[in-house]
Amino acid sequence: MVHALAADAASAQNTTLSSVSDELLVATIVGYAVALFLFACEAAYGRREALRSGRLVSVGAGASGSGSSAGGNLDEADDMEVSVRHEEEQARAPRHLVGRVGVLVTAVAFALNLAQVVTRGIAADRWPWGNMFEFVVAICLCAVAAFLYAAVRYQARFLGTFVLIPVVLLLGIGVKWLYSQAGPVIPALDSYWIAIHVSAMIIATGGFLVSGVAGIAYLMAQRTEVKQAAGETVTGIPAKLPSSGLLDRVSHRFVVFAFPIWTFAIIAGAIWADEAWGRFWGWDPKEVWSFITWTVYAAYLHARHTAGWRGNVATWIGLVGLACLLFNFFGVNYIFSGLHSYA
Repeated sequence: MVHALAADAASAQNTTLSSVSDELLVATIVGYAVALFLFACEAAYGRREALRSGRLVSVGAGASGSGSSAGGNLDEADDMEVSVRHEEEQARAPRHLVGRVGVLVTAVAFALNLAQVVTRGIAADRWPWGNMFEFVVAICLCAVAAFLYAAVRYQARFLGTFVLIPVVLLLGIGVKWLYSQAGPVIPALDSYWIAIHVSAMIIATGGFLVSGVAGIAYLMAQRTEVKQAAGETVTGIPAKLPSSGLLDRVSHRFVVFAFPIWTFAIIAGAIWADEAWGRFWGWDPKEVWSFITWTVYAAYLHARHTAGWRGNVATWIGLVGLACLLFNFFGVNYIFSGLHSYA
């Protein structure tokens, strides 16, 4: 009798927490939508000013006066992400008070997002990324965390519009079509490896997403600069985007951050597969497309650091990697059947 009452009380508590988690998610979406509006206002009406931080300046810019003998090495190391106290003249972005408010609103919505993930996990009594709905919410959490880090450390709040558009869309898709009630996972996912393998995948995906939106902004800014150089008048948000070089470095930096985490996630997944299914690799569709995604981003890094490819070519490779990443999540889960279909 006592055990039955305790079980009923725990069930009621979990149901309450699940409802709280759902309400927090709605509040999160509203918060991100408001922040998106504020960042769009800053992009449209803000005054394009020079960024006073040199943290995104390359080695070559910071040491341009070190002598001609080192010129070749500096050119080769142009993409090294090194903090240099040097002002870059072309690092300009729209600045307005509403942008600062947007960062604050984003931080509040991020806290709500985090609270939603925590309450969902407590309600389900497990790690809260056992299905596509929870995975989407966690990816958005990591993407916004990456954006807030860039906004504070690198003054890159100009990415707010580009980051929050896919975040709001993904959360809307999650609520509308992917939602599932909080509950236990299937036995195949009931393992401590979900906290290692899936967590790494989520963090890396958030970094790749921010890199991808920075790459899209780069293409817009680069096209605008070409038109302006040709004497054409450009108006609207594209005219106020930061310099293409700055966006290119932001995009590259997040790939550098996310790629080793993605590599670790694939290795951890192989170890988990060996424990669960008795083999490290079985050419399951999810495994194949995870490897394809890894290969594309490896090609991106190789193209930049070895072949010296920058600009449009490198950016398009990065966007192909983002497309593979999204297909790995949405397309593979719905088009193919395999051992990962339960997610």
